[in-house]
Amino acid sequence: MHKKLQQAFKPLLKPLFVLFLVFTLAVSHADGALAASGGRIGGGSFRMPSSGRGYSSPRTYAPPGGGYGGGYGGGYYPGYPGGGFGFPFIVPVFGFGGGLFGLLIFLAIAGFLVQSFRRAVSGGGDDIGYSSNPTVSISQLQVGLLANARSLQPELNYIAETADTNSSEGRTEVLQEASLALLRHPEYWVYAGGGTQQARLNAAESTFNRLALAERSKFNEETLSNVNNQLKAATRKEALPSADQLENPTRLITEGPGEYIIVTLLAATLGKFEIPQINNADDLRQALRQIGSIPGEQLLAFEVLWTPQAEGDVLTSEDVLAQYPELKLV
Repeated sequence: MHKKLQQAFKPLLKPLFVLFLVFTLAVSHADGALAASGGRIGGGSFRMPSSGRGYSSPRTYAPPGGGYGGGYGGGYYPGYPGGGFGFPFIVPVFGFGGGLFGLLIFLAIAGFLVQSFRRAVSGGGDDIGYSSNPTVSISQLQVGLLANARSLQPELNYIAETADTNSSEGRTEVLQEASLALLRHPEYWVYAGGGTQQARLNAAESTFNRLALAERSKFNEETLSNVNNQLKAATRKEALPSADQLENPTRLITEGPGEYIIVTLLAATLGKFEIPQINNADDLRQALRQIGSIPGEQLLAFEVLWTPQAEGDVLTSEDVLAQYPELKLV
């Protein structure tokens, strides 16, 4: 009986051994998938701008004594220094009669009309200028390029080393330059993906941080970063030039057909903003133009992440499939 069982299971031993080897290689590769270096540029904060058109604090419309004049610089009331518009002489035209009572009615109607107009222009009740907790859009755009796009990594390195990520103008410029760098290499586009989540201001930062951390966790090490003007660079032993690169110093990146560069653009903007669904190269081109043209007064925070960053480091097709399964071929 024992011999019969051995004979029955013997044909299964080889397939089981092969499956064991495949599983072992898959597990060891999963650990190796995190071996790529990463670069990072970021900055901003999730606070409403203190000044700027369309983002001022709400104004309160109230009769004299309640501060209405303070919202618009004063000088609107008859008898006040500096003159005014002489409302009691205008109001009777509308049938309210003169005097203080007519003035109060006129101010109340005027305030209502101004608020209604501004809310309508801004798209309804979510007027950024009149809400202390407005809508924030968190957009993510990812592009996978062939490693043959050798000039892209030095471009991103240069942006990281020279960027001013503490100012609104500097952050806007970084996002524009990173988008332009990707737009200049359409012949190397292979994968892409994107999407937008919307949250209120008081919850947007946690959503933004969660997305950024998910991408950063795919790096074994951030070998170059500039976040809020804190420039940091690291030299990884794993990223030292290979023997082949020492013999061919101009070959900084292996040019194998199965090796890639992944770039992630992450932006948090005030108001409604949508990354289009990406199904082809034209969709990707439109998305890059959109995210690169976000105005500075709307951009709250951003991150530009790319891998690999260090010379000699590679990201294989297996790495892409394991770490970026949501990307589509374009």
